[in-house]
Amino acid sequence: MKTISIKGGSEEIGALLEQARDEAVILRLDDGSEFLLSAIDDFDHEIAHTRRNKKLMALLDERAGQRRTITLEEVERRLRFGD
Repeated sequence: MKTISIKGGSEEIGALLEQARDEAVILRLDDGSEFLLSAIDDFDHEIAHTRRNKKLMALLDERAGQRRTITLEEVERRLRFGD
């Protein structure tokens, strides 16, 4: 993700940014291309940084591929601590 600082800017850009503070805005060009303008918060930044962590993503992919599960009865048996 690339960050571009806007200093001053046009009134039109300012108005679009103000609208995007409240809800996401779709910008559509004459050729039909569409872009999303949306305010982000700290959580959005955290998600973006997390997705760039290749080791974590590899671990999550590996864990997602695991199919081994245990039954509720097995969980209850294990939690009895030797009863």
